[in-house]
Amino acid sequence: MSTDRHERIIALVGTPNVGKSVVFSLLTGKYATVSNYPGTTVEVYRGAFLDEKVATEVIDTPGAINLVPRSEDERVARDILLSERDTVVVQIADAKNLERNLMLTTQLAELGLPMVLAVNMIDEAESAGIGVNTELLSELTGVPVVATVATEKRGIPKLIQSIESARPAYLKVQYDPKILDAAAKIAELLPDSIQRKEALALMLLSDDPPLEARLRHQHPGIDMDEIDRIVRDTQGHFRRPLSYVINWSRRQTVLDVLGKVVRHDVIRIPSLSHWLGNVAQHPMLGIPVLILILYLIKVIVGDIGAGICGDFIETTVFGRFINPGATWIVQHLFPWQWLQDLFVGEFGLVSMGLTYAIAIVLPVVGFFFLIFGILEDTGYLPRLAVMVNKIFRAMGLSGKAVLPIVLGLGCDTMATLTTRILDTKKERIIATLLLALAIPCSAQLGVILGILGRISGVGFAVYVGVIVMQLFIVGFAAGRVLPGEKSDFLLDIPPFRIPRIGNLVAKTLYRLEWYLKEAVPLFLLGTFILYVFDRLRLLSAIERVASPIVTGFLGLPEKATQAFIMGFLRRDYGAAGINALFEQDMLNIVQILVSLVVITLFVPCIANVFVIVKEQGLRKAMAIVGFVFMYAVVAGGILNFVLRLIHFGA
Repeated sequence: MSTDRHERIIALVGTPNVGKSVVFSLLTGKYATVSNYPGTTVEVYRGAFLDEKVATEVIDTPGAINLVPRSEDERVARDILLSERDTVVVQIADAKNLERNLMLTTQLAELGLPMVLAVNMIDEAESAGIGVNTELLSELTGVPVVATVATEKRGIPKLIQSIESARPAYLKVQYDPKILDAAAKIAELLPDSIQRKEALALMLLSDDPPLEARLRHQHPGIDMDEIDRIVRDTQGHFRRPLSYVINWSRRQTVLDVLGKVVRHDVIRIPSLSHWLGNVAQHPMLGIPVLILILYLIKVIVGDIGAGICGDFIETTVFGRFINPGATWIVQHLFPWQWLQDLFVGEFGLVSMGLTYAIAIVLPVVGFFFLIFGILEDTGYLPRLAVMVNKIFRAMGLSGKAVLPIVLGLGCDTMATLTTRILDTKKERIIATLLLALAIPCSAQLGVILGILGRISGVGFAVYVGVIVMQLFIVGFAAGRVLPGEKSDFLLDIPPFRIPRIGNLVAKTLYRLEWYLKEAVPLFLLGTFILYVFDRLRLLSAIERVASPIVTGFLGLPEKATQAFIMGFLRRDYGAAGINALFEQDMLNIVQILVSLVVITLFVPCIANVFVIVKEQGLRKAMAIVGFVFMYAVVAGGILNFVLRLIHFGA
């Protein structure tokens, strides 16, 4: 891309589940850079526009229902529109749900940015008996309107051509005169260097703390106290919140437009996907569907990914070829033992770091990415969240949290990254805490289930009951102790779709590329730290210090200490250490249950710790790790006391 041409921004904007990501890939050829928006954990996708006449960058903004943000995703989307210069907005709208999408259009019109409106999924709207007159909609909004089916590339060439004729919308909302007067007064208080002052004034009237903080930081001279006074005085004229009054006015404008451009006389064509969608969210039939989906996730990700594929790569590919080959090369290249150990020793970068990242985790996340892509493309994930919302509310979370929790059964490290989908910082912290505390990854869970399968059914029930109880206890307590508000459970339910193989393959490969670039270096860094600790004899020192707690409070043999230490390096290592003690008849049934509960609740693996630091910051991450460590020991000690008190297994 030439640097002597003026650079333009194309910002893809839209509510969740309208096909923005598909349009983004078509406009950029799927070549994108991904980075966190400054000061947030929200990822923003950027790519070069394929059909460029000037140097043009396409930005896929996070899904936003409103430009007065109620979530971090919405704040980032709004901030991009306020920050970027020479921006053309391409709004992607769902043809079946135009009312909510046009509510966003009214706010984009107030920003005064040139825009194009893509009415996407027009085929699904027609199947639902909905017709949209895009030509009349273009006349009423004043911007180019294109009907598209992005998954089939229908309308995309016309959409690309229409970007050149993008212009500001003239979809004007008739606000109450008192609202207009207050907005004008606020706009006068904003410095001339600020663009789109009228739109910002309406946002401030709608109660927008992030915007207030942004203005205070960027323009310290603004009289925010006077602006607050205007907002309070204006609120005194209305019984309902100003945000409601403003949105009510927007909705009247939108309903007037919809009455002219939308018709419901199209012949409805029932489809298999429509029937499946209804079954998946049915109050009764949805429950067995949920159980079946969760079971399939466990089988495909756990049994096939971690079991069959993981075992083959670890024992055959790495066990017979890569690790022996690396050992031979290192021993012939480096005569120094310490350097050999760095690469192929007990804590070697190849023998542990790469083996863990590629042989153990990569098969799990690969199958997980595939399954997650299917759940995304079918539209089942929102239905899953609805099914379990009441249960997760008891743990201080919304139904959305079922996604990272279920995914944690595959890999807690990856699941921690998916907590970004939750709407508030409080919920992201709670979900991260519960993942670190009580969700065993597939590798660890496989070893644990192997042990439990060889003891009594009562013992299995005790283990499951104790772990589930900790989820509810800690989640319930965290929801009331941690500061912050709960999010409203507002979730768009998209139509149920049959996924397309090409989209699934492309999405899975892209995510695997991300894993290799982002996550694998964390495993290598963690392994290097463990190598240093081992060389400095810190690991053996930790083992000596911890032994009294293990043998006394937990009532376990001294050798169990090493299993817990190894569990921090790799969760299944710890479970495997417990399994070795079990096979050597060194544990009775009480000790088996105590050790399995502690190893499950214990500090997450070091790779997960690094990801928690990345997502939550060092201070919060250390607080989570410290709490999990103490809680696991205390819970194990209490369980040991109770089981011995009732003479369990005697």
